[in-house]
Amino acid sequence: MTEAEKTGTGVDGGARRKLITGPGILLLWLYGVMVVGAVSRSAVQISTDFDRAPLAYSLSALAGLVYGFITYSLVRGGETARRAALVCCAAELVGVLAVGAWTLAEPSAFPDSTVWSDFGMGYLFIPVILPVTAIFWLIKARRAA
Repeated sequence: MTEAEKTGTGVDGGARRKLITGPGILLLWLYGVMVVGAVSRSAVQISTDFDRAPLAYSLSALAGLVYGFITYSLVRGGETARRAALVCCAAELVGVLAVGAWTLAEPSAFPDSTVWSDFGMGYLFIPVILPVTAIFWLIKARRAA
């Protein structure tokens, strides 16, 4: 373990700002749940029925990877991780909106649902609410720094 890791400082010697304080803890928990849900769902679907709906199952796996990266960034903390999480949350929101609109416009393209289908209706709309909330939190975390 490097000295920077032990003291919680960045490479430049500055303190790494924690992102999991206050509402950030709830975001971390929700993203963690979404990682487990999306990854386990896609793993089962890909291993058992991939030929049935390859696009849907691949998109669920992609969603799980995105959730995992955002979770890691929140835990890591610091300005670089905050910016990476912000970009990833924006990409996640674009994905949710695009896939959500696509599943409503052309349901036959998705013989089985994805995490982001119908704007995350199968997950209580958390996939569309979570990135918006995270973007606001990450912007606020920057202002507080």
